[in-house]
Amino acid sequence: MKLFIHKLTHWEYWPFQIVYIPIYFLWAYYSIKAKSIFFFNASNPTIKNGGFMMESKKQIYNLIPQNYYPKTELVKARTSVEDINKVLEDAGIKYPFIAKPDIGLRGSAVKKIETPGDLKQYSERAHFDFIVQDLIPYENEIGVFYVRYPNEKEGRITGIVAKEFLIITGNGVATIEELIKENPRYELQLKALKQEYETKLQKVLPLGEKMNLVPYGNHARGAKFIDGSHLITPKLTSIFNEMCMQIPGFHFGRLDIMYDTFEGLEQGKKFSVVELNGAASEPTHIYDPKHSLLFAWKELARHITYMYEISVANHQKGFPYLAHKAGMKEYRLHQMQNMKIVNFQ
Repeated sequence: MKLFIHKLTHWEYWPFQIVYIPIYFLWAYYSIKAKSIFFFNASNPTIKNGGFMMESKKQIYNLIPQNYYPKTELVKARTSVEDINKVLEDAGIKYPFIAKPDIGLRGSAVKKIETPGDLKQYSERAHFDFIVQDLIPYENEIGVFYVRYPNEKEGRITGIVAKEFLIITGNGVATIEELIKENPRYELQLKALKQEYETKLQKVLPLGEKMNLVPYGNHARGAKFIDGSHLITPKLTSIFNEMCMQIPGFHFGRLDIMYDTFEGLEQGKKFSVVELNGAASEPTHIYDPKHSLLFAWKELARHITYMYEISVANHQKGFPYLAHKAGMKEYRLHQMQNMKIVNFQ
């Protein structure tokens, strides 16, 4: 009951189908103007479906200059562990590393692989293509929303979200599970954490020792999102322009970034792209608990308007919208992919 009330009184936990109700009407309006439900296809012409559905993470990484992201390799579903280890060896990816679906769903099935046993278990359960990726050696993470109209030589950062991971601190008495239950945000993840850590949750964490339960900043996996838009500076914008202008056809989306220090990030030093998300990107700074639902609606509307205007501008340059029949087929494939990932959990 405590957790139910917590979710009920914090809109950030509500199903997105409810949060997005007013946005559906705006989408319908833009669809009528564009004469296509799937106008988003033209927002990022080099990314499949503009990055709205069924886009391959590996294909997106291939668009980004290699110096901006960690070593990353694609593994096809049902590849043997022996062959995966060969891929790891050839790429120079060492344990521990990250495994995640090539076509993902809000952070689901993302796992830190610590041992060959973890890899064997992951590969046997993953009935989908997945990515193996070097761990990024930086502790801080932000999401940077970037927008650039096709006729512009420079884009802009429209929002920044900072992320707090699920980190607990031991007191020498309580078990890891008991420490999790002290925070409603953490306790909401307890079912998934039990699946991942099993009996390890019954260990007592020594006094002062910290444990990062989910080492990636995903809201659906319990990370706290904090609006960091005040961090937007000309220096930071320049760094992201420099990078994003090297990504062919990228105009609209969110880059998830891990970095050492913010001062270094402003100088273009010691940072790495975790992921680039296209047309399906949310301005995730809306999920800061301090923000109202009205604020979220305004920001969602603002960003969907950017996407519509960019799509129209690209369409006028000859980039097609997705035909209705093809779009519905992609949507059905997207739903099937989601089920594979959900079943993995």
